[in-house]
Amino acid sequence: MIRWFAGLILLACFAAPAVAGPDAAAVNNAEFKGKPPGDDKINPAIVKAQVLLDRANFSPGEIDGKLGENAEKALKAFAVSKGLPVGKQPLTSEIWGALLATGSDPVVVDYKITDKDVKGPFLKKLPAKMEDLKDLKSLDYTSPREALAEKFHMSEALLAALNPGKKFDEAGQTIAVVNVPVKEGKPAVTRVEVDKASQTVKAFANSELVAFFPATVGSEEKPSPGGVLKVISIDANPYYRYNPDYKFKGVKSKRAFKIRPGPNNPVGSQWIGLSEEGYGIHGTPNPSKVSKSESNGCVRLTNWDVDRLAKLLKKGTEVAFIEREAANKK
Repeated sequence: MIRWFAGLILLACFAAPAVAGPDAAAVNNAEFKGKPPGDDKINPAIVKAQVLLDRANFSPGEIDGKLGENAEKALKAFAVSKGLPVGKQPLTSEIWGALLATGSDPVVVDYKITDKDVKGPFLKKLPAKMEDLKDLKSLDYTSPREALAEKFHMSEALLAALNPGKKFDEAGQTIAVVNVPVKEGKPAVTRVEVDKASQTVKAFANSELVAFFPATVGSEEKPSPGGVLKVISIDANPYYRYNPDYKFKGVKSKRAFKIRPGPNNPVGSQWIGLSEEGYGIHGTPNPSKVSKSESNGCVRLTNWDVDRLAKLLKKGTEVAFIEREAANKK
């Protein structure tokens, strides 16, 4: 079932000043030195690897320039798809070479902020309590910075680091963003696998893996369903309907209520309904938490990943939930 993070407040407008990070040239010219970075700083080579993974449909989740859990998952899946060895190091010279072979377009490019980017409307603040969301006319972004970061699959911290001293609320200003173009063509996905153990989603066209996503999949308290379900609906910009039978932590309402659409809606930008009532694959207002927190049974992806997956699916597509025991035998 769908989860809301109680107490979540997006503080994009009040974030601490960004520390300058690598510039476009540093990222575009980055080379892998044979050893993964050992700190938590934004690394040009990791930004490059994440962008190349995203382009290849092996999503690292939020592109943040750090070799975190989701980037490691994507690198492993990409390596397996290319028949490369997978060891203790998530990034190797062989994997780096295979990533570079996927394309030569610049990884970071200039982008001119448009009137639409800054027009809004924007929320001044996202209420902490789920019940308070029902009174909002829409669940918009909280700032142009948040909207631009999501548009280019980036963390707000990386966006700010690539653009030190720049504001993001002025149309006509040129900023540096990562280059994640949308691929043409839509392979006919015949099956989706949700791996509960690894917290991942894979989309297959017959036996070929065509897309990979990190995900948040259920919890021990409220696990995701088992077995094979089917897609019964695909709804962009969905309303969220809270059923008091869900008994979510932090939600005291004993009456059902409805929350209007928007990227900061509890289910994000997309709802892919499944054939077991109350369960689906959906987006999130907090992309940095994907696969790093628990859900109430549903499958949570970043908004851009669930939008990408939705374009590959049709009603009736099989969605198989792989149990922990089965996953461990693979």
